Amino acid sequence: MNYLVMIQARCGSTRLPNKVLKDLCGKPALRRMIERVQQSKRVDEVMVVTSIEKNNLPILKLCAELGVRVGTGSEEDVLDRFYQTAKLLRPEYVIRLTADCPCFDAELLDLAIDQMNPDTDYMGMLTESFADGLDLEIMKSSALERAWKESIHSFEREHVTQFILRRPEEFKLQNFESPIGPFGEYRWTVDEAEDFEVVRRIYQYFAVEQGNEFFGYRDILAYLSEHPEVSEINRKYTRNEGLAKSIREDRIVSV
Repeated sequence: MNYLVMIQARCGSTRLPNKVLKDLCGKPALRRMIERVQQSKRVDEVMVVTSIEKNNLPILKLCAELGVRVGTGSEEDVLDRFYQTAKLLRPEYVIRLTADCPCFDAELLDLAIDQMNPDTDYMGMLTESFADGLDLEIMKSSALERAWKESIHSFEREHVTQFILRRPEEFKLQNFESPIGPFGEYRWTVDEAEDFEVVRRIYQYFAVEQGNEFFGYRDILAYLSEHPEVSEINRKYTRNEGLAKSIREDRIVSV
């Protein structure tokens, strides 16, 4: 297997509980995410990774209904969850996505895979030139394994790729830049109630009114240029708040 997509999902979000299962114009948000990622022409498999907490059982049920494999593991040590799952399937590359991005565009994933250099250990949106909610990270399994073996900080265990990102002198990092110029000021992720309202309006327009479930990022930009009031709904929130909180609360952990 060359490319394995692992969508990180859980029901225990504190800011917007059960956000990945919220109804998004007729389908759970996680199903929307899975189906959009499955539009990729380059990946070998799309699966979900969640924790062993019983409140995540609805995620397992949904994935079973969709015929999607699920990996389970630690709630807090997400790095271990990813590594243990990848170790079983042995892909050359692991692609980390998160379930709170139901506007994800598989076209970008295929473009990133095609642009990734053979010696690159990690490729991601380092300059944040894309809207928050289009995020993707591609890493060699060897880089994931080293992070799993050597990470001792709690924020590195919780945020899977931080060990790699903070060692550019040891890993070959490659930036994935927007092909149409930066539009990182937009927020299409789902962390807050206002975020969900933005995404709901996008889906209402495309999936319900236009009958197009697989709209792309360019389509969203065109819609928002005509409806700037939609982007104002969640404008007050900043990017990567969860990571910043984890770094503030960092501690050394035994692995």
